[in-house]
Amino acid sequence: MNQNYAEGSEDIPLDTPKPATISSGQVDSSDLRAPSAKHPSLAVNLVWRAAANWSSQIVSWAALLVVVRLLSPADFGLVGMSVLLFWYLKFLGAFGITQTVIRHRDLSDETLAQLNTMGVVFGVGSFFLACIFVWPVALFFRNPRMVPVAIVTCVALIPLGVRSVPEGLMNQKMRLKSLSVFDALRDIVSAVVTILLAWLGFHYWALVLGNLLSEIARCAIVLSVQRHRFAWPQWKAIREPLTFGWRVLVSSFAWSTYNSLDNVTAGRVLGQSALGLYGMAWNLANTPLEKIVSLVTTLIPAYLSRVQTDMAALRQYLSSLTEVIALATFPATIGLALVAREAVPLVLGAKWNGMIAPLEILSVYAAFRSIVALIPRVLTTVGNARFVMHVEVAGLVLMPLAFWIGSHWGIRGIAFGWVVAYPLIAIPHYWKTFKTIEMKVGDYMRALRPALDGSAAMILVVGALKWALPPHQPRWLYPITEVALGAGVYLAVVTLMHGERVTHFLGIVKRLRGARAEVRATVA
Repeated sequence: MNQNYAEGSEDIPLDTPKPATISSGQVDSSDLRAPSAKHPSLAVNLVWRAAANWSSQIVSWAALLVVVRLLSPADFGLVGMSVLLFWYLKFLGAFGITQTVIRHRDLSDETLAQLNTMGVVFGVGSFFLACIFVWPVALFFRNPRMVPVAIVTCVALIPLGVRSVPEGLMNQKMRLKSLSVFDALRDIVSAVVTILLAWLGFHYWALVLGNLLSEIARCAIVLSVQRHRFAWPQWKAIREPLTFGWRVLVSSFAWSTYNSLDNVTAGRVLGQSALGLYGMAWNLANTPLEKIVSLVTTLIPAYLSRVQTDMAALRQYLSSLTEVIALATFPATIGLALVAREAVPLVLGAKWNGMIAPLEILSVYAAFRSIVALIPRVLTTVGNARFVMHVEVAGLVLMPLAFWIGSHWGIRGIAFGWVVAYPLIAIPHYWKTFKTIEMKVGDYMRALRPALDGSAAMILVVGALKWALPPHQPRWLYPITEVALGAGVYLAVVTLMHGERVTHFLGIVKRLRGARAEVRATVA
């Protein structure tokens, strides 16, 4: 058995690991032991997050079905243009202050008060910037009607800044269950208000006001349970935390920007139809993955920050979470790539056949992206936000170039841009992480070994099945047979070759079920 796992790792990642040493200014070890009512385990918070996400998602989907019947495509298009300005300025409105508070656990009450003031300044300041830039953006889109819509939309930048410190403190105090519920309430408020206003004839204003009121409501709820005083900012006191926040801001902005430039390239270079095919391929390859990975990446910074000086605990978190994510995502993403040629024409129709090639490529990329998502979180937690910023800014130069070169081979080439160029961003992240937390590459690969072995076997068997199945059979038979056999082989190989890891994984599932029962009891 891998030594990492033999050292009591069955308590990782779903229970907070015990730190070897905690420096002054960190919480003491009594707060970091087994989960308690004060600091629930990651399992409990994962269940709360999943329940909140899916509950609000169901309501949002239902609301969308109603709203699309009440509003026109032009209404959605106008709001889509207006949201673009908010999407970029939201990074400035938050300025990474929430992540700064989560990571810097030793900030004094006075410094927090000064940061609280700066949060309001950044929120209000970003709104005034929106008022300035809205006219050039409207000229770019040749749509002056978007000016008042964009201004009202960007009012939401103010509560984004106002709640930054209180939300960081809630994460720091491990009040993650409450934050999950607040997110769900925000989405539900948005859905209800949007439907009501659309029914009353507010047209595109229904979408704008629904989103704005939901952000204001979430901010009010956060402030009702976690407030902090204000103080006049002193540059000497806030220079270091604001520098950290600036680096988080730039990293997030760069990542979010190059993450969308493949769609921009497809639409600008190849046209509307190509963008439709590529966008559908991207959504199919990544949306289910994001539902799984985001559950972990949203919660894990609060846990990592509590053990940021304990390299052994950080290594255990990274290896165990990587193993769990890989076991869950690899069969889904790689399996989708294997069955795409048979499933797409059957499920979506022959008109979508043009998306098969990029879907196959992006599905393989999505498997890699699922495990890389943890790495920048670890680096930021241990104080390497500057390194993450530099790598992400380099990605902002590298990825658009890869997409543009790939576009010469159509949407398939754009998809290959991710496969070829993204590892050049991920490798520096891995190098710095392994060096910082003193982790060996072999230990990390052992965490991936069960998922890799199962995936390799699944690829071989499904490939052989494609060759062996006789032609002229019903079209539905091929994808169903491939999915059933591929899933069976994956489970069999992982069970036979890595029985101890299956036992560990089942223990995690059992703990999650126990956490779900705890959540139900709490709700009842």
